[in-house]
Formats: sequence, structure tokens, C-alpha cells
Amino acid sequence: MPSFAAEREQVVAAARRLSARGYLVATGGNLSVRIPGQAAFAITPTNLDYGVMSADDVCVLDLALAPLAGERKPSIESSLHAAIYQARPDVHAVVHTHQAYASALAVIDQPIPALFDEQVRFLGRSVEIVRYGPSGTGMLRRAVARALRSHANAYIMKNHGAICLGPDLLRAENNVELLEKCSLAYLLAICSERRVSKIPLVVREVAFQKLRSDQRRAEADATPRASP
Repeated sequence: MPSFAAEREQVVAAARRLSARGYLVATGGNLSVRIPGQAAFAITPTNLDYGVMSADDVCVLDLALAPLAGERKPSIESSLHAAIYQARPDVHAVVHTHQAYASALAVIDQPIPALFDEQVRFLGRSVEIVRYGPSGTGMLRRAVARALRSHANAYIMKNHGAICLGPDLLRAENNVELLEKCSLAYLLAICSERRVSKIPLVVREVAFQKLRSDQRRAEADATPRASP
């Protein structure tokens, strides 16, 4: 039976980096990585402090949530991660956080418009607010699945937190940081009570098409090729 050691180590390393930067605290949030060539993913377990987590603690599930490796109970949001991998073949890593500034926007129901070209290039045309659903429920899973049609790589879940996607864990981590930068800038701009400017529409679309090109490439790389 495969151990999926490389992917489980990736998850632990990413969790440690995000914890060190303050984006994951204690047992809050969760992250996962797709298993190459399989309809499966490795995900953090539930209720285990990231500071003591080891690769053996990481769970591996198929997209129907059947366990493939790991003895611990997987994250309560496992079905959400599975839904993302099913809906978006370009996504190879998912990070869910309760990061402070994005969470502030989550409780005032405020999406982030296209403020910066870097934001659109990696996160999407805007950062949408996903309709509220209790943690670990089909209501939340369905709400996120609907939002994924925008092809964005970052979403804010109302009264909950943020979810960032990427073609690999490093890009998903970087998207977490980029989202927090944009969230803080937008909150400060709103507090100034001055007009908030956005990048020009043509620049937004050029940047977004670069993101879509990356996504199509990631999707093509993940699609099994027929034997000659």
C-alpha cells in the first residue's frame, strides 16, 4: 500500500511555514495537496497542533473521502477540499486560513475589487465573498463550489475566513500572503473614507488572462495522456 510520503511531507512543511508567518495558529485552518496522477489528496488532520504535526499524522483520502493513508481523523473541511479538486483540475493545493485582515472583510461582507495588477495576476479579477455556511457542512461546500466558476485563486468565506488555491503548495502559500496584503490595504483605504481606485479594466483583463493561461497549463499537466 503506498505511503504517499512526499506529499505528506509537503503538507507538514507548508503548515510549518504558514504557522511561522502567523497564518495558521494552533489547530485553526487546514491545507491539502493533490496526489499526482490520482483522484486523491493529502490533508491535515483535525484537532492537531501544527507545531507537533508529523508526516505520519497527515491523512490521504480519495475524492469520495475514503481513507488511503493515515490513522488520524482528517480535517472537518475534507469534503470542501475534495469538491475544489473535482471542480478545478488546475488546482493542486488548497490552503484555508482564519487570517486576520481577510477575516475582517469576511465579517463586514466586503469583497475586494481589482486594486493591484499583482492581485489579479495571481488571485483573480476580484476576491469574492462566499455565502455563509457552517464549517464542515454541505452548505459551505456547495457555496464554494459555485464560486469556483469565477476561476479565482482566493475567496473569502463569510463569517469564517479565507481559502486560497494554487497549482502547487508554494503558490497557494504565496496567495495567502498576497490576499492578506490586499485585505489590509483595502481595509485601510475604506477607513480613510476616500475614493478607492481600481486598476484600469484593460490591465485587469490582461493580468487575468495570464492567470487563466497558467490554469489551463496546470490542468493540461494534470490530465492523463492516452497511450500511443
